[in-house]
Amino acid sequence: MISSVSHRLRRLFLLAFVCCLTIPVFALDNERLFANLTRMFGNAGTRNFQDWQKLIDDSRTRNLQDNLRRTNEFFNRRVQFADDQKAWGQADYWATPMETLGKGAGDCEDFAIAKYFSLLNMGVPNEQLRLVYVKARIGGPTSTVMQAHMVLAWYADPDAEPVVLDNLITDIRPASRRTDLQPIFSFNSQGIWQGAGGRDTQGPGGTSRLSRWQDLLQRARNEGFD
Repeated sequence: MISSVSHRLRRLFLLAFVCCLTIPVFALDNERLFANLTRMFGNAGTRNFQDWQKLIDDSRTRNLQDNLRRTNEFFNRRVQFADDQKAWGQADYWATPMETLGKGAGDCEDFAIAKYFSLLNMGVPNEQLRLVYVKARIGGPTSTVMQAHMVLAWYADPDAEPVVLDNLITDIRPASRRTDLQPIFSFNSQGIWQGAGGRDTQGPGGTSRLSRWQDLLQRARNEGFD
């Protein structure tokens, strides 16, 4: 989670609308991924990587709902929450899936990004997935404490209610049951939306400017997400 809601969301929202966020369905170069993981983290992430690779491989024999559940549970159980300053010594850092597995820690963005990459490589269509920035109510239904947060949403079709993959809870629940979350904007390879509804208005964007997301994608390609 992120400590400053208004400043962080305002900056990210403006950044999103001047950048077209594009991500292909990556093919995995497992040898290069593993080589880069061990170069960065030694043996620290070996078990996580091997089990993640098995998660991807086993997805071919499982149905979609099972893959959503297993992916959400895998990262929620294997990765410890840590803010960017503690994990990476930076105020705001978006980690690649290999960095998250190697470190074994990350913040809400890192959880959502790792799940996104994983499901894409399980064959989940990109148009069914969105990363969603929300305000999350912390401390129960009567609390007034709100924090910026990121989750991953899956849509069966544009008119369907999305379900939410979240590091705060392991259960995958329909959006209507997550009254603690207030969507701000969402994005995937096809663009940026002002909310999280399947039929929400898509915002403008362009490829002429860099973004933190584009930097992450390039680092992921360098690691072995070809």
